[in-house]
Amino acid sequence: MQAVILTAGEGTRMRPLTLTRPKTMLPVAGKPILQHTLEALTDNGVCEIVMITGYHEEAVRDHFGDGSDFGAEISYIRQEERLGTAHAIGHASEVIEDDFIALNGDIIIDPLLIDDLISEYLKRSPETLMVLREVDNPGPFGAVKLDGDRVTEIIEKPGPGTDAGNLINTGIYVFSPAIFDYIERTPLSGRGEYEITDSIMMQVSDDLPVTGLVSGRDWIDVGRPWELLDAGEKLMKDLESSFEGEVEDGVTIHGPVVIGPGTIIRSGTYIQGPVYIGRDCDIGPNSYLRAYTCIGNGVSVGNAVEIKNSIIMDGTNVNHLSYVGDSVIGMNCNIGAGTNIANLQFNDGPVKMKVKEESVNTGRRKLGAVFGDGVKTGVNSSFNPGVKIGKNSCIGPGCVIYEDVPSDKLLILKQEYISRE
Repeated sequence: MQAVILTAGEGTRMRPLTLTRPKTMLPVAGKPILQHTLEALTDNGVCEIVMITGYHEEAVRDHFGDGSDFGAEISYIRQEERLGTAHAIGHASEVIEDDFIALNGDIIIDPLLIDDLISEYLKRSPETLMVLREVDNPGPFGAVKLDGDRVTEIIEKPGPGTDAGNLINTGIYVFSPAIFDYIERTPLSGRGEYEITDSIMMQVSDDLPVTGLVSGRDWIDVGRPWELLDAGEKLMKDLESSFEGEVEDGVTIHGPVVIGPGTIIRSGTYIQGPVYIGRDCDIGPNSYLRAYTCIGNGVSVGNAVEIKNSIIMDGTNVNHLSYVGDSVIGMNCNIGAGTNIANLQFNDGPVKMKVKEESVNTGRRKLGAVFGDGVKTGVNSSFNPGVKIGKNSCIGPGCVIYEDVPSDKLLILKQEYISRE
């Protein structure tokens, strides 16, 4: 069986992290989201993969290549205009030869879900099989109604009072090649896109067997910055220790920890796993890495730095006497000495963060900051919970940041001195 992975979108809700990469290439537990998706397929023998790329596709191609390093055979098709899921899947019509799995590249799934999916499809032999999940509130998703195991209706983002049930579409499908005929006949939706759910409903209207598989397996939809931390907390619970770097005398390690090749952990450092540290990093001395921290490749963490439940991407320096709590820090940032990123509001309430200019309750009591790539902070700068700093911005020494900062900005603290003899 072949698979089509959709990874062409921008991921605007993930700004500023997606200004320089597609959302699917953001790291969770030491791997891009897309790699978790790929491995769930290859673990179940689905090795012929078609990736539908678009926005910053070079990041995907550079990481995965032809797929040989990942036990897969990967081909790429570029979606020049991103006009919906049906439009994206339709791009694969020339290379798909048989039944195939189609799924979004920005979800993280239990590999056993793919095993269940293939087994159910082979047993039932429908035209289309959709993976469904029970939720308390179907409002943000596409709700699906069943009669037995047959799909009867798909309701996109049902409003309050809508009789939509509690089953949602996870965006994971198995299709026969017949779906391409329906995609060609799919009209534009009210959102100006070609929706695969409209193609499926055309199959339902033609009384073709479209069935639903209700699954309780792990399915993590990663759409907003703090959900990277949520996903990391779930995945890293099963982390297995691996020490390939150098650990000096006087280092204390508790719990599962991964240390990549070429990395050195200097004396006095205390690591409280689960913690993932990539290759060619320099950690310590006397640093404190707390649970669910994920550090990329080529990262430097200086003396007396504390990092808690955060993602630090490749090439970033976190200099001495700094604190980073529950935050996502992009690539090639430089965190100046004494920088403090707060993760708890003064009123102890849930942290809010702006997503596409709308203030959203994250539901997290502890959440720090989100930095785009190339951010620099001056000594003794401070960041309030929930702020976002755009790519390549510089925050001067002593600044206290309490609201979002756009990309490519320089903030300097204005102050007056009183000089006396």
